[in-house]
This record gives sequence, structure tokens and C-alpha cells, in this order.
Amino acid sequence: MAENTIPEIIVDPADYQEVIKKLDHIDEKIEFTHSEIQQRIGKRLGRDIGILYGICVGLMIMVMYLLIVTTLGLSPINPIPLEVNESLLDAVIRILFK
Repeated sequence: MAENTIPEIIVDPADYQEVIKKLDHIDEKIEFTHSEIQQRIGKRLGRDIGILYGICVGLMIMVMYLLIVTTLGLSPINPIPLEVNESLLDAVIRILFK
């Protein structure tokens, strides 16, 4: 047989269809496993990004709180002087816009 010729094989169509079905089944399993792995990676990445966003928001709230406290000159020793029937929010607004 020459090196440049393509070998010819005669296969029974039923056997061929059976092999194709097995290959399709294997391909489905591989795709399912790959999608499960990608989903786990996505969940892990989403959790990590959520943690980072939480840290950033917490730091921003803390910085805003510290700016307000230092701007108003408040401390546990010198609390906001509340008037009669006044809420804490009303007192902060009164001091800020005085």
C-alpha cells in the first residue's frame, strides 16, 4: 500500500450510530462537568467581590462617621446636647445647619 493513499474501512451503519451515540453521551458529560466547575469558580469569584464591596462600603461609612464626629467636635465625653423631645437625627441636622 502506498504512503499517500487513505485507508478505506467499511463499517456497519448500526455500529457507527452506536459509536456516535456513545461519543455524544461522553461529550454531554464533559460539558456538564465543565459547566459545574465554571459555576463553582463563578460563585467563589462573586463571594470574593462581595467581600471586597462590603469592606469598601464599611470603610466609607466609617470615614464619613469620623468626619462628622470630628467636624462637630463630638466625643463620648461631650455628646450632642439634645433638647426636649428631640431625636438624635434632628440634633445632628440642627448642629450641622446652625
